[in-house]
Amino acid sequence: MIIDGKDKQLIALLSTNSRESTAKLARLLGMSRTTVTSRIERLEKRGIITGYTVQFSEDYERGRIQAQVMISSDPKSSAHIVRSLKDISAVRALHAVNGIYEMLAVISAESTQHLDQVLDQIGNIKGISKTTSSIILSTKFSR
Repeated sequence: MIIDGKDKQLIALLSTNSRESTAKLARLLGMSRTTVTSRIERLEKRGIITGYTVQFSEDYERGRIQAQVMISSDPKSSAHIVRSLKDISAVRALHAVNGIYEMLAVISAESTQHLDQVLDQIGNIKGISKTTSSIILSTKFSR
């Protein structure tokens, strides 16, 4: 999908703060509020913007255990695995990757005990043959 420079700027601003007021977005972009509202609606209708999310503060994130889990699986089970992982609220994201693993799950757990329980849940999903986990010690930057 082709989007113009103003749409890219708008997306960047919304990525930083999706709750920013239309009036402030309009000021930052040098547009009218009506134009900004129309552009947002158009981006939503075209499926470029599919939703809005919450970003947690660094203090909140520091209090949680973040991990990446590389998942090796039977390709015939991928739809079942994706559905099962989607039902685990600690799984914040799931990516298809290339290489010796097929998927990468990003986990956010309350404690190491909670992370251990989540890893057990993941390991028990039918079709998953192997997992390798890495705890994220710190985030140098995030966009």
